[in-house]
Amino acid sequence: MEDRGERPHSNLPGSNLVNSSIASRFPLLIEPMLSRLLGPRLAAAIYEFLVFGLKQAAACVFAGSFLFLLAISSHISIPGLARYDFLFLGAIAIQIVLVAVRLENWREVAVLSLFHLVGIGLELYKTSPTIRSWSYPEPAFFHLKTVPLYSGFMYASVASYIMQSWRLMRLRLTEFPSFTLAVGLSAAIYANFFANHYMVDLRWPLAACVLLLFRRTQVNFIVTSKERRMPLALSFLLIGFFIWIAENIATYFGAWQYPHQKRQWAIVGPTKISSWMLLVIISFIIVAALKEIFPKQQEVFSADEELVAMPVQSDTQSDTEDTALA
Repeated sequence: MEDRGERPHSNLPGSNLVNSSIASRFPLLIEPMLSRLLGPRLAAAIYEFLVFGLKQAAACVFAGSFLFLLAISSHISIPGLARYDFLFLGAIAIQIVLVAVRLENWREVAVLSLFHLVGIGLELYKTSPTIRSWSYPEPAFFHLKTVPLYSGFMYASVASYIMQSWRLMRLRLTEFPSFTLAVGLSAAIYANFFANHYMVDLRWPLAACVLLLFRRTQVNFIVTSKERRMPLALSFLLIGFFIWIAENIATYFGAWQYPHQKRQWAIVGPTKISSWMLLVIISFIIVAALKEIFPKQQEVFSADEELVAMPVQSDTQSDTEDTALA
């Protein structure tokens, strides 16, 4: 992870709510104490690592809330309401709260709705009687054939994490590939999730294509004040790894069931990390399109980024921020 100097703070919609508590109040309590104990240089490194962890946790607000809801759902009994329906209604409530407190806006909700459609389409195929890659063993009123509708929120939570991270870490991409190539690769990855049951699984050739296409792309981010960067392809792998951990937690609490888990719960094998990494790429491309960072928009993006780094002085400028980077 490379130090890239400092970049001004931004006033992105929803970011002040979290950044004010994480980046302003936290150092008043922790950094001076660490400096006295460990010295300023080591204290700064530890402090930045702690803030990074806090911001990542904040970015997982939807996914974390949903996992909590899943964990307690088996202990809550509401007459006439199935557990999967409770999860569906609870996920909607979480989404409404996030919009109400301005951690997400309606434009982002529209993108999350797209992830519902992408996820439900995949779920309908994978849980169909002829495929049975996994199943949902419990009943649900809100369902579509073999798929309870709450499952769409699990896919949307990945996109929510990416959008929250983009805001909290003030992400900036360099040398991003063309829109056509990025979307084409995403389409091929999505198609392979369906075709791999009838032909050779192309996940590893597709993973090689990811490395080739994004070989020069760097994701630049800010934890406290210094801008740092890492290869975008590495971030795909890391996110896929943590989704795999979340998947094991979710299946432990009965969110869904793989064939080898029917008698008793067992860990989901690490080979699933590659599947999640590829799914993350689809999610990232859609979010990147929302953020308008493809090469044709790079110049406009940079100019707007400078605007949002300035203090908000008028309603017009606030509108520009929301349109450019929300």
